[in-house]
Amino acid sequence: MNRKINILLAEDDDNLGLLLHSFLRTKGYHVELVRNGKVAFERFNSSAFDFCIFDVMMPEMDGFTLAKEIRELDKKVPILFLTAKSMKDNKLEGFAAGGDDYMTKPFSMDELLARIEAILRRTDVNTEEAEFYEIGKIKYDPISRLLFTSQPDPIKLTTKENQLLHLLCKNQNEILDRQATLRAVWGDDNYFNGRSMDVYIAKLRKLLKEDENIEIMNVHGKGFQMLVR
Repeated sequence: MNRKINILLAEDDDNLGLLLHSFLRTKGYHVELVRNGKVAFERFNSSAFDFCIFDVMMPEMDGFTLAKEIRELDKKVPILFLTAKSMKDNKLEGFAAGGDDYMTKPFSMDELLARIEAILRRTDVNTEEAEFYEIGKIKYDPISRLLFTSQPDPIKLTTKENQLLHLLCKNQNEILDRQATLRAVWGDDNYFNGRSMDVYIAKLRKLLKEDENIEIMNVHGKGFQMLVR
């Protein structure tokens, strides 16, 4: 059976947010509603989402800034913007921030549904199974935080080990931005958190070392790159 598409909905208008939440759930989607960009960023980095719907004007972090932060960590997840503005420049800014589509309020629920379905078809989101990664000879389940190596029992990852490895897997063979990763996992990109992240990266290298084709590289001045040959 196909799993439900998991949608992150960030909308600071309580009435519209609840209306969208209820409507999309009746259409078979799993929806998590948050009311500002900062919380949306935190939720995105602690759960697995297949689709994002962001209001542009939100407190603490606007939708465009939120999308830019997410695009540093996930190049593929579809993002649909909602805005009361219809100026051409706003639309261009939305696409520049990494958005896949743009809807101007007010809009009909049927049009929203059609846009979501069109984007999902275009981006080919896999609904057949939950996220599961094969990293060379090693298998990894981010939902249960389990790493399957040649050892008899799977390895249970800590929360931060799991968040880091999940980000590396979603950006496999690409450079993962250091500062964005710190903000996503530690909430702040200060020096002390940076030192802590380096320790966790070293732990992940040890956990993956049984497959010599896997390498987590430091890319000077940029971040990390997990290469799987």
